[in-house]
Amino acid sequence: MPEPSPGPPPAAGPGGHIVVDVSGKVRRPGIHQLPSGARVADALRAAGGARPGVDLTGINRARLLMDGEQIVVGAPPGPPVAGSTGGAAPGGSGSPTTGPVSLNRATVEQLDTLPGVGPVLAQHIVDYRTQHGGFRSVDELREVNGIGDRRFADLQPLVGP
Repeated sequence: MPEPSPGPPPAAGPGGHIVVDVSGKVRRPGIHQLPSGARVADALRAAGGARPGVDLTGINRARLLMDGEQIVVGAPPGPPVAGSTGGAAPGGSGSPTTGPVSLNRATVEQLDTLPGVGPVLAQHIVDYRTQHGGFRSVDELREVNGIGDRRFADLQPLVGP
């Protein structure tokens, strides 16, 4: 049903397919296999669509997916890890998303919310993860194009493998 997109697919898994994890407020959360070149909208369809009343404005449904990516639907905008490196976040209403951002599971959008990381660097992190089969340690973040010593020092306490 999805129309093929022009150009080469960004990181296909075996057999010209990618595998993504769709979680959050969708009808059928879980692991879904999609054709290479699939977009976020295709993953949402595979997960049965968003539950009624869920706001999708923060999700770029036209973005191409990468193999191994996670799409979280209905999560509050902005991460709880935004700028604080210690102490409890004010107004923590039992949000299960507190803690370090996973370099192996975070989406480009989630990585983009880290201090000093914009959409281009977030994409570099995802590309590195795809090309190297994931991060075995936070120290591997130093190998990503655009991460120097200072940026690594800022990010190290906020991320995990």
